[in-house]
Amino acid sequence: MSIGSQIEEMKALAKRDGLKIKEVKQESHSAKNSGSRPVFMQLLQEIRQKKFNGILTWAPDRLSRNAGDLGSVVDLMDQGKLLKIQTYSQAFTNSPNEKFLLMILCSQAKLENDNKGVNVQRGLRTKCAMGWRPSIAPLGYLNQKGDDHVDKLIIPDTERASFVTQMFERMANQGHSGRAIKNWLDRIGFETRNSKKIPLSKVYSTLKNPFYYGEFEFPVGSGNWYQGKHEPLVTKELFDKVQEVLQVVPKGYKNKTFPFKRIFKCGGCGGNVTAEEKLRKLKGGGYTKHIYYHCGRSINYECDEPYITEADLIKQLIANVDKIKFNYAGITRKIQEDIERYHRLKTQVLHQEFIDGNLAEFDQIPKTTADKQEMTKNYVLHILKVGTADERQEAISFIKTKFILTDKTIKIAK
Repeated sequence: MSIGSQIEEMKALAKRDGLKIKEVKQESHSAKNSGSRPVFMQLLQEIRQKKFNGILTWAPDRLSRNAGDLGSVVDLMDQGKLLKIQTYSQAFTNSPNEKFLLMILCSQAKLENDNKGVNVQRGLRTKCAMGWRPSIAPLGYLNQKGDDHVDKLIIPDTERASFVTQMFERMANQGHSGRAIKNWLDRIGFETRNSKKIPLSKVYSTLKNPFYYGEFEFPVGSGNWYQGKHEPLVTKELFDKVQEVLQVVPKGYKNKTFPFKRIFKCGGCGGNVTAEEKLRKLKGGGYTKHIYYHCGRSINYECDEPYITEADLIKQLIANVDKIKFNYAGITRKIQEDIERYHRLKTQVLHQEFIDGNLAEFDQIPKTTADKQEMTKNYVLHILKVGTADERQEAISFIKTKFILTDKTIKIAK
């Protein structure tokens, strides 16, 4: 019965038995936990102050379903401050037998409550073992009631599932940020099941949820993982790719040098190419670094050109080194400076100049054009393979050729 119905029934009982009701108190807090109901605690205090000497309640378990509150009630009866508890069907006074019966009824209510919790948890674990996540389906899915004719409890939401998949693809393959994905969803009018725009926090929580590739943890944080029977919206490989992109860059990794931005244009929209560094945290500690180049989307915000790793980009540059035009005069000066620096290191730091004798052969810059081109090519290849970001950026400044980045492939601009 509702609380209001219980009150009306007890008022009718009081009128029938000639009981005076001084005050009506009600609250909807559960009687499961001790000391968690402020109105009930106030009632006990007022009985101690002799403001009341009896309680009318629908049933004993309305007073207590825990040992702590039950002990407080019985203690007031032992002190003679609580003379009577009247329920709809029976009364309890300071009689040993009646107090004993009261404690049994309240204890039975506690037992039923505890068993209910155990049974609920057992049912949840069974449902997990069967492959069904026992909670509200996440964005892109719908819950479905199971019966003799339905064996799928969670099914894709036909209105939203494809957009969730695109969220993963845009971040993994096109380098979109969480905010860029939210802006895209807002522009196309995407709404949640509650007919609201998706918040940025929901975008990130969705992209981090392993449920979408087929696994789930229940309860969250318990370490208990299950293989779901629902239809995955993304592959494990795509999910892992997104997790790498989502890794937060630790402090101290900002203002990095990305040497190849200046010689590339996006093949999709003609905009500039940008780069970003992502760090993946390792299980044993530390980070592994990955650098990605992609369209900066300054011209076309919806440009879908995928990103390319710096390692793949360098491999393609090396493969095309014979087609690259260089500023030979600039590279020659740079090589001459490196040779002079090498001499100073040998003489002033290692003190080996006099031991090794004349190293003049290192000063001989090739005279012919063909030899200069071969030297230039070898120098650039060396820097591309083992040079630092700053050394690569300096070497790139001597390249005259411009490139177009299309579908993870570099092409020489005409």
